[in-house]
Amino acid sequence: MRLRHSVAAVCGALALTTTLATPASAATGDFSYRFVGISGDQQWVTLHDPASGECITIPEAADPGASEPAFAPHNDTDEYAMVFTEPDCSGDSWTLRPHGRPASDRLKLRSVVFLRP
Repeated sequence: MRLRHSVAAVCGALALTTTLATPASAATGDFSYRFVGISGDQQWVTLHDPASGECITIPEAADPGASEPAFAPHNDTDEYAMVFTEPDCSGDSWTLRPHGRPASDRLKLRSVVFLRP
C-alpha cells in the first residue's frame, strides 16, 4: 500500500515539474506597428517574440473612446498575425503572413493574435 502511494506521489511530482518546466509558446521574430502619441507625433513600437495563441490588445490603442487605432502593422514573425479593429480580438480582422511586407497606413488595429501556420 505504501509503495502505491510513493509511486503515485513521484508520478504526480514528475507531472507537475514537467508542466511547470514547459516554456510558453511564442512567435519568433518582431511585430511592429505605429500609433499617434499624445503629442501628435507618430511613434513606432515593436513586440519581440510575442505570445502565440493569446490575444494582445495594443495598449496605445486599447480605448476606442480616447485613442486612435494603431496602424501600419508589420509581421516579421514566423507565425500568422491576425489583426483586429477592436480591442480583445473583436471586430473586423485581417491576416498578415509570416515574414511579410509592412502593411499600409490604412490598415488599422487595436489587437492582434499570433497563430501557427
